[in-house]
Amino acid sequence: MSELLDLSHRGRTAVITLQRQAKRNALTIELCDLIREAATSAVADGARSLVVTGEGTSFCSGADLDAVYGDTFRDALYGMLHTLAASPIPVVAAVNGPAIGAGTQIAIACDVRVAAPTAAFAIPTAGNALAVDPWTIRRFALLAGNGAARAALLGLDRIDASRAHALGLVDRLGDLDDAIAWAEQMADLAPLTLAYSKQVLNTVFEPDLDPGTDAALQKAFETCWTSEDFAEGRAARLEKRKPVFRGL
Repeated sequence: MSELLDLSHRGRTAVITLQRQAKRNALTIELCDLIREAATSAVADGARSLVVTGEGTSFCSGADLDAVYGDTFRDALYGMLHTLAASPIPVVAAVNGPAIGAGTQIAIACDVRVAAPTAAFAIPTAGNALAVDPWTIRRFALLAGNGAARAALLGLDRIDASRAHALGLVDRLGDLDDAIAWAEQMADLAPLTLAYSKQVLNTVFEPDLDPGTDAALQKAFETCWTSEDFAEGRAARLEKRKPVFRGL
């Protein structure tokens, strides 16, 4: 499909593989769009389940920090994540290595997660003055638990595969073949029932926020992305120094 992404098929299971090894599969606008298009295409072509994984030693190292500074990237990222979450077919994340930042976001946008021993999860946005949206935080807390989510978001805790499995963030331990085998089992199940179950789970546990709360959270989210600290985080990265945040 592209040198950045491969879309293959195992029977009625489609497999999306991120192929940006030189950057540990870090996301760009183009790669986000390719994942979204591949997932949509797989459903349109009749796939009954979907696996998302990364090539090499990383699942996805997060957003390419040379490319995330703008609304266009965020639109591409969240468009891709919500496409995976809303897909009518089961989506399995085969987490073959570290899933950091946006990599964790991809993993939790999937319905279930199979993690290799080298997998790890983290959302280190507080270290660079970035922010993830309220949907991500709520979904992460639902899966990993409120305490683990607080430790990850506020204390930059990194969750390894075995702890993620104990928490429920990871459903099974295994490799890509294990993830595909599980997805192939799902592909044999009743598709209308699966789609219905996904719809109920998403609606009941992740209902829309009331307008006032949603507006307040979105304003706080946007404030992070337009703050002086955000600019300081970017400058510090370019200058290879530790950022000095002032809360402005």
